[in-house]
Amino acid sequence: QVQLVESGGGLVQAGGSLRLSCAAHGRTSSIYPMAWFRQVPGKEREFVARISRSTGSTYYADSVKGRFTISRDNAENAVYLQMNSLKPEDTAVYYCAGSIVLGLSVSVKDYNYWGSGTQVTVSS
Repeated sequence: QVQLVESGGGLVQAGGSLRLSCAAHGRTSSIYPMAWFRQVPGKEREFVARISRSTGSTYYADSVKGRFTISRDNAENAVYLQMNSLKPEDTAVYYCAGSIVLGLSVSVKDYNYWGSGTQVTVSS
């Protein structure tokens, strides 16, 4: 089993920055791509960014491209999300996710492990 624990959320003004962290514990060798998703009340969870295990290749949702950066430290079993130029519409609970399937999915259903989430609130 794998446990994912997020940290780093909080309240920030528009234009500010936050860095989210996700620590993985357990059978971390079974995780291939890792990703960040976010969710606001009443809406479906949406993809934010993904990073592969081997090459470190990344992929972003159009809404965050150029503002967010995902990175990964395999030695530390951690993944990060640097969020710059934050906007009020970035307000959400952010979830870290890991998949046991080697692939490039951006779909919630393809991720097997999830953290409990961390709240990010951006004030205008």
